[in-house]
Amino acid sequence: MRNLIYLVATTLDGFIAAEDGGFGDFLFEGDHMAALVEEHPDALPAQLREALGIDVPNPNFDTVLLGRSTYQVPGGLPSPYPHLRQYVVSTTLRDTPPDVEVVSGDVLAKVRELKAEDGLDIWLCGGGKLAAALLPEIDRLVLKVHPVVLGRGIPLFDGGFPAARFALTGTRSFASGVLFTTYAAA
Repeated sequence: MRNLIYLVATTLDGFIAAEDGGFGDFLFEGDHMAALVEEHPDALPAQLREALGIDVPNPNFDTVLLGRSTYQVPGGLPSPYPHLRQYVVSTTLRDTPPDVEVVSGDVLAKVRELKAEDGLDIWLCGGGKLAAALLPEIDRLVLKVHPVVLGRGIPLFDGGFPAARFALTGTRSFASGVLFTTYAAA
């Protein structure tokens, strides 16, 4: 059985993006980036993989789930992760490339179907509303906590849901001030 992993950058105050969906306040330079590239090259968009000369088999994920806003981030690519099976959750999106499948129905059922397949883990890329909807199916959180406070923006989990507990399984700190924290569903 595959796991659903919510691997995402967040601020100290729990936002994964600014109100407009931008993430320019996050740190894109520093020693944490080398660790991200080494450990999660499959979580890098195609243009960055190409620029860095990354052409390795996916070590963690073979599938990515994105909310519509995450998929349509300004300046985004029509197929941002062609090295993964791409699913965008939306009831309004219609026009995507053939390698991007739109999920407009029961997203929990779709995730359970994907988890039952053989393969690598499934990456929940964002956003906050989708993470809240999928909370019962999230097996692990991998939070890249940036030393930034936004005050407002798109929350890590956005919506009503019952409380859920996670157990801390690892923490790494970097000179950049970024922390990688990993939690398993309790």
